[in-house]
Amino acid sequence: MIKSSRGKKIAGALVGAVLAWSVSASVAFAQEITVKHAQGETVLKDTPKRVLVQDMAIIDILDALGVDMTGNISNANLYPDYLKKYTADSYIKTGVMQEPDYETIAGANADLMIVASRSAAKYKELSRILPTINLTVNNQEFLPNIQKNITTLGEIFGKQARAAEMNAALDAKFNELRSLTAENDSTAVVLVTNAGKLGIYGPKSRVGWIFTEAGFKPVLEGIDDRFHGGDTISFEFLLEHNPDWLFVIDRDAGTGGGGAAKKLLDNELVSQTTAWKKDQVVYLNPLESYLVMHGYTSVMNLTDAVMSAIKTAKQ
Repeated sequence: MIKSSRGKKIAGALVGAVLAWSVSASVAFAQEITVKHAQGETVLKDTPKRVLVQDMAIIDILDALGVDMTGNISNANLYPDYLKKYTADSYIKTGVMQEPDYETIAGANADLMIVASRSAAKYKELSRILPTINLTVNNQEFLPNIQKNITTLGEIFGKQARAAEMNAALDAKFNELRSLTAENDSTAVVLVTNAGKLGIYGPKSRVGWIFTEAGFKPVLEGIDDRFHGGDTISFEFLLEHNPDWLFVIDRDAGTGGGGAAKKLLDNELVSQTTAWKKDQVVYLNPLESYLVMHGYTSVMNLTDAVMSAIKTAKQ
């Protein structure tokens, strides 16, 4: 949420017009912006011109809004293809998500730092250096929180119309998904592979919308969604619970390493599951589903991937 206050010293001939209008199209005024976010309120003296971003999903949203940034996280291998342009040397590298480079950030002469999710723990330290906002998403309010972030960023950067378009597109996409899965009674496992180990995500996870919006039923109640690698399971678990669908996130590939999920799952136990037999194993884009999961383009792409798989299964 944004609150704004505008300067009061205005040329005499324009006073009446300004009283009638909140903004004059022909005269620029200093604008103080108060942003409410996950860790309180941050006051910005004006629309930020030099922006640092310490979260992949926020980079995604700013990209879709058409807002450029001055600096971003250093890990070039963590950017999906559609965001690779932000790995260019022209962008200041502000450190990895959980470990900001405070010295570089202090010397960047920036107006705003944006953190979320993994970088949110550094909010206090960063806010001592420059105005900082925390746009962490609550996975239990996945879509409304993402749309709120889009609205907030649109208001900060004067991109309200584009933000409204993006939110309308998300609404339309999820309405299409709900319509497609209105009578869905299939069970599913959202599987996370990590260095040869298996974990599962549930309805409160970063991709919990597969259950809450697409209507798939988890094979187990009470899945612990506190861990990045998921709630630990075994191959025997998959065979015992025998899901109709497997949605796979290759965490190794999602953290910049080599992907190994397909090879790992190609075994005798998994091949006996309904999901495998019916070719209902969906490999989600690892970067989009693991690191950029609260972005705009990432969510649109992931939703398309799930819908495409469902449509194929219905043929």
